[in-house]
Amino acid sequence: QVQLVESGGGLVQAGGSLRLSCAASGRTFSSYGMGWFRQAPGKEREFVAGISRSGSSTSYADSVKGRFTISRDNAKNTVYLQMNSLKPEDTAVYYCAGRVVPRTYDYWGQGTQVTVSS
Repeated sequence: QVQLVESGGGLVQAGGSLRLSCAASGRTFSSYGMGWFRQAPGKEREFVAGISRSGSSTSYADSVKGRFTISRDNAKNTVYLQMNSLKPEDTAVYYCAGRVVPRTYDYWGQGTQVTVSS
């Protein structure tokens, strides 16, 4: 099992940037595909970005393509989400998640709040 802890959230003005980090402990980090999700107040949780175990493959929600970048450092057991050109609609709690099988995320962090002011 893997434990996940997010950090890096905060308050930023529209157009600004933040980098989220997710530190993993437990079983071998490189065994897990990783993803970032977010949930805004009153809305369902949605997929933001995903990255393969090696980091060679990534995917993004249309709403963040060209603005967000997911990456990972398996030596540091950490996955990142670089968020640029932030918009007020990006305001949400952001969650890091890990998976063993495709499209099934079994492990979740506690979330970190991102607030973008207009």
